[in-house]
Amino acid sequence: MQEILEFLSVNGEPVSIWPLVLLLLAALGAGWIDAVVGGGGLIQLPALLLFPGVTPVQALATNKLGSIFGTTTSAVTYYRRTSPDLKTAIPMAITAMAGAFGGAALATILPAEAIQPIIIAALIAVLLFTILKPKAGELSRLRYTGRAHYLRAIMIGLVIGGYDGMIGPGTGSFLIIAMVTVLGYNFLQSSAKAKIVNLCTNMGALLLFVPTGHVLVGLGLAMGVMNMLGGYLGARMAISKGSAFIRIVFVIVVSGLILKLGSDLILAGRA
Repeated sequence: MQEILEFLSVNGEPVSIWPLVLLLLAALGAGWIDAVVGGGGLIQLPALLLFPGVTPVQALATNKLGSIFGTTTSAVTYYRRTSPDLKTAIPMAITAMAGAFGGAALATILPAEAIQPIIIAALIAVLLFTILKPKAGELSRLRYTGRAHYLRAIMIGLVIGGYDGMIGPGTGSFLIIAMVTVLGYNFLQSSAKAKIVNLCTNMGALLLFVPTGHVLVGLGLAMGVMNMLGGYLGARMAISKGSAFIRIVFVIVVSGLILKLGSDLILAGRA
C-alpha cells in the first residue's frame, strides 16, 4: 500500500488515503455525468483543486489525463451502439483538438476568472432554451446540408475546444446544446458525437500539458480507471433511456454548473 501511495505522490509528497478515496469517487461520478451529458469537470476539477499539494495548472492538466479514459470508453460505447455520423464528428473533433491545444496554452497565462461571467451567461441562456423549448433535441431535424453544415460543425469544435483546453467544466454540455440548437441533432446523437469531440479536446490539451510537466501521472491514471468505469455505465444508461433522459440530466447538470461557477465568482469578488 505504501508503494502505491508513493506512486500517486504529489510533487514528491505521498498522498493520504482518505483524500485519495474521495478523489476517486469524484472521478467515478464525473465519468458517469460526462458520458450522459458532459460536465463531469464540475465534480472532478474542484476535487483536484481541493487535493492537498495540487496547483491549479496541475489540477487542470491531471483532470485531462483522468478524463481521457472516460471519454474514450463512452465514445467507443456510443459508437458501437448508435453509429454516430462520423462525417460530422471527425472534422469537428480535429478542429476541437487544435482549439484545445491553443486553449491549454492560454490557461498557463490567463486567469480563468477573467471569462467566468461570460461562461455563466452562456450557461443560463442554454438552460433557458432547454427548459422553454421542451421539444428541442427529441428528434433529429438537420438545419443545414453540405458545406454550411460542416462549416458550422467545425466552428463549434474550434470554439468549444478552445474553452475546454483553457477551463474545461461544461464542455460536453456546450457541445451537446450547440449540436442540438445549431445543427439540429437530437440529444442522443449529440451526446454520442460530443464524446468523440471531447476525447480529442482532452488529447489536444495533453499535447501541451504532458511535455511541460504539469500532469501528475500517477494520480491521473488512478482517476482514469474510475472515470472509465463511470463512462461505461453512463453511456449504457444514456443509450437505453434515450433523449428524454439525457435532457433531464442535462438540465440538472447545467443548473449545477451555473450555481458552482456563480458561487465561485461571488466568493472571488469578496476575497
